[in-house]
Amino acid sequence: MGTHSFQAPKGTRDFYPADLAVRRHIEAAWRSASVDCGFDEVDGPTFEHLELYTAKSGEGIVNELFSFRRAGGESDYALRPEFTPTLARMIAAHAGSLPIPVKWFAIPSMFRAERPQRGRLREFFQWNIDIAGVEGAPHDLDVIACGILALERLGLPPRDVQVRISHRAALARMLAALGVPADKTADAMALLDRRDKLKPEEFAQRAGALGLSADGIARFDTAARATQPLSAPLAELAAKIGVSPDEFAALDELRAHASRMGILEWCSVDIGIVRGLAYYTGTVFEFHEISGAERALAGGGRYDGLVELFGGPKMPACGLGMGDVVLANALRDRNLLPSDGATLLPRPDVFVISAGGEAAEAELPKLVMSLRRAGLHVRTTSKTTRNVGKLLGEAGKARARLAVILGAELADGQVAIKDLDAGSQRLVPISAIADEARRSQP
Repeated sequence: MGTHSFQAPKGTRDFYPADLAVRRHIEAAWRSASVDCGFDEVDGPTFEHLELYTAKSGEGIVNELFSFRRAGGESDYALRPEFTPTLARMIAAHAGSLPIPVKWFAIPSMFRAERPQRGRLREFFQWNIDIAGVEGAPHDLDVIACGILALERLGLPPRDVQVRISHRAALARMLAALGVPADKTADAMALLDRRDKLKPEEFAQRAGALGLSADGIARFDTAARATQPLSAPLAELAAKIGVSPDEFAALDELRAHASRMGILEWCSVDIGIVRGLAYYTGTVFEFHEISGAERALAGGGRYDGLVELFGGPKMPACGLGMGDVVLANALRDRNLLPSDGATLLPRPDVFVISAGGEAAEAELPKLVMSLRRAGLHVRTTSKTTRNVGKLLGEAGKARARLAVILGAELADGQVAIKDLDAGSQRLVPISAIADEARRSQP
C-alpha cells in the first residue's frame, strides 16, 4: 500500500504551538475584556438543525453553509456559521429563569462554505458578546465599549480603528424625508448596504427605481456616503443630506452616552452602515481599521425580535461579533504581534539539569514532579548528555527563567540555581527552589 501526502482542507488552518500562542493571545484580550465588562462565558454545539439558520436568514443562506444529513436520519444539520442563533435559542429555552440582563460571551469556531480569500476563511474563530433583556443606547454602547476595551489591550488606538455607527430607526426616518415610499424602505436600506460594491451609475439607477426624483437621488447618494465623527454636531450631517436634525435623534442619544463613557473619539457616524441582516432593529455598527486594507474587524447591532422568533418571549438584545482572521491581519500590519509567535508561549519557571552522578539522576524526576505539584511550569531534557553547558543552552532556548543544576552540592542538601535572564548563579537549599522560582515570576 502506497503512502499519500495529506494537507489541511482549503480555507482551514493548522495551529502549531507558535501559531496557537498568537491565537490565544488574541483570545485572552477578548476573554479579559468580556469578564471585566461583566459578561459570562457560554458555548453551544458545533452544529445545529439547519432550520435554525433558515428561520433567521432565509433559504438563501443554505449555499453558504456546510450542511449535511446523518445517514439514516431525517433531520438536516449545518455547522454553525455564526453564534447568534444558538445564543437566541439558548435564551429562549430558559428565558423565565435567566437573570436580566443576560450578558454572555463566547469564542467558538465558525464554518462558512465560501471561497477563501484574505481575511475570510472557511473555518475561523469569532468573539461574540451579547446583552439581552434590556434596551437603549447605554446597553448598545456597553457592547461597543467592550469591543473597544479588547482592541486597546491588543495595542490598537482610535487613530487606527473607528467604530462606524448608524441606526435603523434614524435611517428609516431619513429615507422617508428623502421621499422613499414606506414599501421601498427595505430596498433602500439594501441599496445603502451595497454602496461600496456598485458603480456610481448603477447606484443612481437603482436609487431611481426607489421612486426618487433627480434631487432625491442626489441627496440619497450624499446620504449613502455621509460620515463624520460622532462628536460633531448632527445638525451638520442633516444639513449636508437636506433633512431635519430630528431624523437623527437616535444617533444623538448614542453620542451623549459615548461621551459619558469616554469612548467618543473611537466613534463616527456612517449613514451607509446598514448591516444587511434583516433582523437588526436599531443601532448598527462596524469596527473598521483606518487604512481600509481589511474587511471590517467586527460588526453588530440591536436585534430585538430574534429570541421571540425562536420560541422565547419578546426580548430586546444587542450583540457584537469579531473574527480572529481579519483582526490578526490588522495587528500584524501594525507590528502588534511578534514575528515569532513562540515568544508568546508560556515561559518555564524552572529547567532542571543533572550534572551527572547517581544521586543527581535519582533526585531529578522526584524534584521535577514535586515542583510541578507546587504549581510551577517545569521542564527537563530528554537528551542523554550531561554536559552542563549544552543543557544550559537548551534551557535558554526553552526560555526558562531559572535553571536548577543538580550536582555535587546535593550531598549537602543544596543545588545551584542560575538566573537565565540575569546570568547570575548561587547555591540554595533544595527545599527553597519553589520559593525562588515564584520570586522570579513576573
